[in-house]
Order: sequence, then structure tokens, then C-alpha cells
Amino acid sequence: MASAVLPSGSLCAAAAAAAAAPPGLRLRLRLLLLLLSAAALIPTGDGQNLITEDVTVVEGEVATISCRVKNSDDSVIQLLNPNRQTIYFRDFRPLKDSRFQLVNFSNSELRVSLTNVSISDEGRYFCQLYTDPPQEIYTTITVLVPPRNLMIDIQKDTAVEGEEIEVNCTAMASKPATTIRWFKGNKELTGKSEVEEWSDMYTVTSQLMLTVGKEDDGVPVICLVDHPAVKDMQTQRYLEVQYKPQVHIQLTYPPQGLTREGDTLELTCEVIGKPQPVMVNWVRLDDDLPQHAVVSGSNLLINNLNKTDNGTYRCEASNIVGTAHSDYTLYVYDTTATTEPAVHDSRAGEDNSIRAVDHAVIGGVVAVVVFAMLCLLIILGRYFARHKGTYFTHEAKGADDAADADTAIINAEGGQNNSEEKKEYFI
Repeated sequence: MASAVLPSGSLCAAAAAAAAAPPGLRLRLRLLLLLLSAAALIPTGDGQNLITEDVTVVEGEVATISCRVKNSDDSVIQLLNPNRQTIYFRDFRPLKDSRFQLVNFSNSELRVSLTNVSISDEGRYFCQLYTDPPQEIYTTITVLVPPRNLMIDIQKDTAVEGEEIEVNCTAMASKPATTIRWFKGNKELTGKSEVEEWSDMYTVTSQLMLTVGKEDDGVPVICLVDHPAVKDMQTQRYLEVQYKPQVHIQLTYPPQGLTREGDTLELTCEVIGKPQPVMVNWVRLDDDLPQHAVVSGSNLLINNLNKTDNGTYRCEASNIVGTAHSDYTLYVYDTTATTEPAVHDSRAGEDNSIRAVDHAVIGGVVAVVVFAMLCLLIILGRYFARHKGTYFTHEAKGADDAADADTAIINAEGGQNNSEEKKEYFI
């Protein structure tokens, strides 16, 4: 049902005027002609509804705007930009921006694409339906901007074990603000972030305080961006950590570990550190190295071993970070010894010296203690047996010769004082 009817002559006159107009004016007259044609028959709009959805798009990509009509009765659909300039009137595009292209036009839908979207295209776009009364709804285009640049900076290119260093990561000019996550290898760490806003864009800087050890040398520190406009955006720096030497003495010869008189002993000092120590030093604790000992680089060689070579031998190494050492205790057995070799364990340490355990010596000490206890038990047994006790007996003399009992008692009392003491010894 129409709400207004225009004379057909007026429309013809307008069309003729548009054709004869200069190029700059021709476009405006043509748009006016379309408006007049639409106004010639305006439906009441009963039962018609406009439908659209908001659009989220990444900067530089394509946004699609759709104006749809439910229960359409051939009403005219129009799309306007945030400045309320007409982008499309039906299938005609008055706006000169060629980034807008018609995707679909029908009685029930006007669909338009916008290529190479920029942050300036963000805002509300209006769908209008020429009914009586007119209908209008809007759709919002939201533009996501990934970080322009991602930079990671370490306070010190080279750190020393035990030192705390500062690492910063900056994600510049994003929309919305970026979330920065930290990883050391595969372990996630927690940083502290600050956000700066400028002209609807956000710059985020995250700070990470990290205490490094020798195990962190060569491990990557990763700054990863969590943002809806980008996936797997990250940057990383490898840690360079200096640490003092780690020293270990390896018994190279004899392979069975039992060192006898006349044998050869060869020890190898294994050292790692950063920077790598350029030289190691062999010393003998509490004494000088044997005259026949040969030091060749990290190796110590002692030929024709004898018991005077017994002692603790130390390998020392140092670099700019610190000094460390490892000890090896040598015990030379007789040539006839078949005892299992002493266990020699050498480990790196600045104040930690490992002493070998000589099982033969311990066995000898235990045997001496047991023998001494047996001797003590034998001596005590003989002593107690010889001094077991002394017993005394007394006999009354004259009692056997008495005529009656009274006389016997008197003789017994008198005889008790003069009786001889009899002793019995039991051995």
C-alpha cells in the first residue's frame, strides 16, 4: 500500500534533467531520482523487520555488512556509513570509496564488503528500510590491531650464576591491549606489565626479574603475545650464563682400580665451566708431587708406584667466576695384595674433599680389637678361679673322752680355746 503518488511526468522530467546535467551534478540527480522512485510507493512496513549483526575484523582484512529484511514486501534498503553518508542505495553506490563492493542485492538483503579495513573504518553503520514509518538499525564494526612490533631486551648480555637480571618485552600499538606471557624453556613465569594508551592504541611493557644459574646457560627466554588479532606471535633471547668450573677426577689406569707397588697410575681431570678454564693444576696435599710424577695437560701420570706415593692428590681449575677442585686419595698395596681396591671418589667442590675408604685398614683395626678382648677375658677367668674362697672348720677336742654330757660340754668349752685351727683350700 502506497502512502504517496507522484505524477509520472515529474519522474520523466527528472530523468531527462539528470541525463543532461554535468558529470559532477549527474550523480546527485540520479540519486534524487532513485529517492523519488522509492517514495512513489512506500509500503506501510507492517510485519517487516530489519536484521543485522556486529562485525569484528582484523586490520587489513575484509569486513562484510549485511542488512536483511524479514517478511519483505519489496521495500527499498539503504546502507549508510558512520557519517551517515549513503554507501549503497539498493544496488547503486553513490560513495566514491571503491573499497565498498556489492556482494548481494535482493528484495530481502543488501550485503556489502569493505576491503583493506583500517582503524578509521571503525564505528556504526546504519541499515535503513523505506517503509511507513521508516525503519533503521545499526551494526558496529570493531577493528582489531595486532602489535606493530614485539621487542625483547635483556639487561645484561652475559650474566653470572646467582645474579638477578631484568628482562623486558614491549608490544607496541595494538588494539585492544596485548597480554604478555613469559616462558623460560617450557616453564611459564610471571612478569609485571604496564599499559600505555595513545589515540585508542595500546603499548604494553612487561618486566621479568630472573635469577640465573649455570643450568640456564643456553636456555631461551620467550616473550609470547596473547591477542585476538594474532596467533603464535613471540620473540626470544637465549641466556648466556657464566659459572665457575665443575671438576671431576677420572681414574684412567689401572682399569680395575687396585694400585700395587710397581704399577702405573693415570688420573684425568675433567673440567667444565664458562668461560672454559684454559689450564688445570695438579698438587699433592701436605707434600710435593713425587719426582717421577708427570703432568700432561689435565692428566697426572705416576709410574712405578711405591708406598711413598700414598697421599691425596688434588686437581684445581679456575676461571673469572671462581675456583673449584676435586681430590683423589691414593693407597698403594703390596704386590701380593688381593684385597678389593679402595673406593676412590672424587668430586668437584671448593671446600669439599672426598677421602677414600681403605677397607683393609679397617679390617685390621677390627681384628686387633677382637684379639685384645679375648685376651682380657682369659686373664679375668684365671684370676677368679684361683681366688674362689677360703673355708675354716673347728673341732672340739676332749668331748670324745668325757664320761658324761656335762663333762663333755666343759671339755668342749675349754678345748675350744686351745684347739688348732684347721683350714681347707679349694682350688
